[in-house]
Amino acid sequence: MLNHLSIEELHQKLIKKEITVEDLVNESIKLSKELQDSCNAFDFIIENPKNYGVTDNLLSGIPYGVKANYSTKNILSSGSSNTLKDYVPFFDATAIKKLNDAHAIIVNKTAMDEFGMGGTGTTCRTGTVKNPWDNTRMTAGSSAGSACAVAYGVYPYALGTDTGDSIRKPAAYCGIVGYKPTYGMISRYGVFPFASSLDHCGVLTRNVKDAAIVVDNMKGIDENDMTTWNSSNINLYKSITGEVNNKKLCYIKEICDISNYDNPSDELVSHLNNFKEKIELIRSNGIEVDEVSIDKKLLNTVASVYVVLSCAEATSNMSNLTGIIFGPKGEGEGVFDQIKDHRTKGFSPLIKRRFVIGSYVLQRENQERYFKNAQRVRRLIVDEWDKLFKKYDGVILPVGSGPAKKLDDDSNTLANGTTILEEHLQIGNFGGFPSITIPDGFINNLPVGLNITGKRYDDANVLNIAYKIESLMDYKNQIAERK
Repeated sequence: MLNHLSIEELHQKLIKKEITVEDLVNESIKLSKELQDSCNAFDFIIENPKNYGVTDNLLSGIPYGVKANYSTKNILSSGSSNTLKDYVPFFDATAIKKLNDAHAIIVNKTAMDEFGMGGTGTTCRTGTVKNPWDNTRMTAGSSAGSACAVAYGVYPYALGTDTGDSIRKPAAYCGIVGYKPTYGMISRYGVFPFASSLDHCGVLTRNVKDAAIVVDNMKGIDENDMTTWNSSNINLYKSITGEVNNKKLCYIKEICDISNYDNPSDELVSHLNNFKEKIELIRSNGIEVDEVSIDKKLLNTVASVYVVLSCAEATSNMSNLTGIIFGPKGEGEGVFDQIKDHRTKGFSPLIKRRFVIGSYVLQRENQERYFKNAQRVRRLIVDEWDKLFKKYDGVILPVGSGPAKKLDDDSNTLANGTTILEEHLQIGNFGGFPSITIPDGFINNLPVGLNITGKRYDDANVLNIAYKIESLMDYKNQIAERK
C-alpha cells in the first residue's frame, strides 16, 4: 500500500521516481470504491481526476479528498443534501484553488452530515457513514467521510469543516489527527456556510506534520472573505521542532473529574483514566500541566449557546435554498408552494428542526431572551478561555466520553450528548481558537483522542506541542484494520 505513507514520504518517492502519480491515484480510487461498499464514505468518486504533475511542493501529485460542502469547479458539490443533488459549481473555493496551485489531486468528494448540521455522520444524502474500525459504530460528523477515508488509508489527508467539533471529534473516533486553525486563517469563500461566525475550514490527517503541510498551502488572506487575515509570516511546517521547554498546559477539573458524572459507563471511566495517564506522560517529558477550575454553571451553557447561535445563523444563511435559483424545482401552483415543496422534500428532519429553532430564536419577540442572551454567554465563555491563555499555552482535554458510539444507540438529537465532556470542543469555535485532536489510545479496541486548544493566531505553538505529545505515543500514522 502506498497512500498509507505520510506526505513527506510520498513526496520523496515521487521525486525519486520510485512511484508515479498514476500509482497513487489508481490505488486511491480502488480503495475509495472498496471503502464505499463497506462504509459509505463518499458523496462522489472521480473516475478520471486531473493530474497536475510533480513539483517541489510537498503536496504535488498526491491525491486527497474534499468534503462535499466545498465548491469544486465542474465537480458535483451537493453539501450531502438532496436540495443540491445535481449542483455542479462553475468555480473553485479559494482553498481548493490553492491546493490546485500546489498540484494536489482531488479524487473524491466525501460524505457529510447534510450541510454540516450534524454530529453523527448519519444524515448524508447517500446514507450513514460507518466507522472503518467497527462498522457498527459511527464516525461522528459532520466531516464523517473525510475522517473515515483518511483512517482507511485512501489518501494521507482530506479537507473538512468544523462549526462545533466537526473535524476534531470524527478524528478522535477514527484514530487520526483533526486540525481546525484559527478563525480566518483559511478562506471560507466557496464553502457552503452553516454558521458563519463559527465555521472553520481545516484538515484531517494521520500525523501532525501532515496537517501543518496542508494548512500551510491552504491559508492566506483572501479579498473574497473579509474574515481572513495575513498569515504570511507563519510557516507551520517549519515551526514544528518538538522543543517544548517552558510550555504550560492546563485541563479543566469539572470536565475531567469522573465524580462529576452520574453512573459513568465503563468506557467513560477508561477514557478519563487513559487521559490521566497521558497527562502524567506529558508532565514527565518537560511540559507543565496544571488542573484549573471553571464555573460549572457556565460550562453547562455551552451546548445551549451553540444550538441557539448555530441554528439562527443557519436559518439565515440557507434562506437562498429555494429550488428557484438552483436545485430541483419544487411542485406547486405558485412560487411559494414550489419553495415549500422543495424544502419539505429536500431537507432531512434534522435540518428542518434546526431551521425551526433558528426561526424561533430570531423572531423579534424572542431575540432578547434567546439569541442575544446566547451571544452574551458566548462572550463570557470566550473571556474565561482568554484568561487561561494569558498563563497557559493551551488547554488539553479528552475528546468525548469515550470511543465511537454504536449507530443503533444514537437518536441523532441536536445536541449529541448531554455533558460538557461531549460539547467542550464547541468553545474552540466560539473563540475562533486553533484546536487539534490527536489519537491517544484505544478502549475496547476502538481509538480515542485528546484535544489541545490554544490562543488565537498561536497555531504554530499549538501544533508544535501536539507534535511533541504525538511523539511520546505509538498512534501516529495508524490505519484502521480493514474489515
